[in-house]
Amino acid sequence: MVSHAPIKFGIFDWIDRNRLPIDKLYEQRLKLIEAADQHGFYCYHIAEHHGSPLNMTPSPNLFLAAAAQRTESIRLGTLVYVLPTYNPLRLAEEICMLDHLTRGRLDVGVGRGISPIELSFFNIEAADAREMFRESLEAVVGALATGKLSYAGRYFSFRNVELQIEPFQRPYPPLWYPTNSTESMEWLAREGFHTVVHYQSMPVIRDLFGLYRRVWQEHQSNRQRLNGHVTNPLYGISRHVYIGKTDRTAWEEAKAALTDFNSNSSYLQSSRGDNKRKDYLNDFEARRAEGLYIAGSTDSVREQVKQHLEITGSNYFVASFAFGNLSHEQAMNSLRLFAQEVMPAF
Repeated sequence: MVSHAPIKFGIFDWIDRNRLPIDKLYEQRLKLIEAADQHGFYCYHIAEHHGSPLNMTPSPNLFLAAAAQRTESIRLGTLVYVLPTYNPLRLAEEICMLDHLTRGRLDVGVGRGISPIELSFFNIEAADAREMFRESLEAVVGALATGKLSYAGRYFSFRNVELQIEPFQRPYPPLWYPTNSTESMEWLAREGFHTVVHYQSMPVIRDLFGLYRRVWQEHQSNRQRLNGHVTNPLYGISRHVYIGKTDRTAWEEAKAALTDFNSNSSYLQSSRGDNKRKDYLNDFEARRAEGLYIAGSTDSVREQVKQHLEITGSNYFVASFAFGNLSHEQAMNSLRLFAQEVMPAF
C-alpha cells in the first residue's frame, strides 16, 4: 500500500500579472517563498506559460534560481516544463545547474503543454505535441542519468554529446506530471510520477487517485520505472486558498481576486472570441460548490481542506495563496494563518 504518512503541503503559483511593476511582483513573490520555507511547506511549484498575463515567469528556471538563493529547505519545482518548446540538451544542462544551485532541492515537472495557442507561438502543432513530449522526455532523462546525450527521433536528434555536468540528485531529480485525465493517470502511475490534479471536482479526483493507487501498486516493484528512485509518490490536489477575517469577507475578497485571475487565465481564448473558460471559472458559486475555490475564516478553511483530503484520498495538498489583485499583505497573512492554524491539524 501507499504509506499513510502525514499529509504534505505545497504551494502552486502562476505569478499572474497584476497592477504592480514586474520587478516588485517578483520581489513580493520571493518574500512569499521565503515565508513558505520558514513555515515548513514541502515544495513551491511554478507554472510555465508564454505570451499570456497568466504567467510572468515564462522562464521558470530563472525564477527558481533566484528562489534557491533565498531559501534553505523548501523544495523548488516546475509544474511544468513545456517539453516540446525546449531543446533537450539545453534543458538537461539547465536542470543540472539548478539542481546544484538548490543543493538537491529541485523537483522536475514535465508536460506537453495544455494551450494550443501557446504552442502555436513556437510554430508547434498541438497534434505533434504528444510525440514531441515523449521524445524530449526520453532524451532529457537519458542525458541526466548517463551524462551523455545520444538520441535519434523525428523531432530531436543528438550524437554523442557529453554533458560535463551531472545533477546533484542521482540518477536525477524526482519527476512530476500533472493531469486531469484517466489515460495519463494510468501512464504516470505505472512510471511512479508524482502528480497533482487541478480544476476538477472532488469526486472526479477521488476516482483518478483510486486508479493511481491501483496501477502504482501493480508496478511499484518495477525498477525500470522512470521515477523508480521515488518510493512514496505524492498525488496531490491543487486549489486557490484564501483566509480572511470571516467567511463572508474572505469569500468577497477572494471573488474579487479570482475575477482578475480568471481574466488572466482565459486571456488568450477570450482575445480570440472564446469566453467558455472565463464564464466557467467565473460561475463562482458552482465552482466553489465543486471545491475549486477554498475561502473563509481559519476554522472554515481547515474544515474545507479536511473534506478535500478525506473525499479525494490525496496525500498532498497544494495551495495557491497569491493570485489576481490580492495584496502582498493579504497573501502573506493567508499563508501564515494556513501554516499555523490549518497544517498542524493534519
